[in-house]
Amino acid sequence: MIDKNLLNYFEGYLTDQRKETFQKVLENRTKHFTLVLEDIYQPHNASAVVRTCDIFGVQDLHVIENKYVNRVSRHVAKGAQKWITSKQYNSDGKNTEICIRDLKEKGYQIIATTPHNNSCMLQDFDIHKKTAFILGAEAEGVSETVKNQADGFLKIPMVGFTESLNISVAAAIILQEVTTKLRNSNINWQLSAEEKDVLYFNWVKKSIKNVDQIEAMYHRNLMQ
Repeated sequence: MIDKNLLNYFEGYLTDQRKETFQKVLENRTKHFTLVLEDIYQPHNASAVVRTCDIFGVQDLHVIENKYVNRVSRHVAKGAQKWITSKQYNSDGKNTEICIRDLKEKGYQIIATTPHNNSCMLQDFDIHKKTAFILGAEAEGVSETVKNQADGFLKIPMVGFTESLNISVAAAIILQEVTTKLRNSNINWQLSAEEKDVLYFNWVKKSIKNVDQIEAMYHRNLMQ
């Protein structure tokens, strides 16, 4: 439950333009699609994907860390990591299974991005179902676990000699395609009012320097 009085107090530290920007961005945020990174070991790739999610309005990013620890480069992410909701799966060696199970319980279909023989071409992909797109490690691609548990496979059309794309480029191409179609559809893709309220509150807090001290001062004033 959001403390509306505390939110109003925090808002006093923001400009009207900042608050209006938050509301505008929230109107274009979605959880209809999400991205999953499995064992990405190059920080600049993961960081670029964070920026891509923010740019195309995808709020949630899931990060599986079986073999490699995912690190975000602030230089590459350009601050986008503050606005994206990122969830790490690194508790044990079965993080991929845990992530897939969590996503399926939330109603997502699992789509592995791989040049699989049965892969759907990106331009033919049906956007109506909630979808988690899984991108695999730079060299190996998605794991056998993902392939075995995926509901489908997706590939980006390529006509050159090279058979693969950098994952951050692949993520950008996929999200540009599917989010454009989504916003031109009649699908209910926007966040709920409650989800918007929670995100707005979190973004306001992240915008204020020394917010913990300011919140402590707010509570002290209430007690006087």
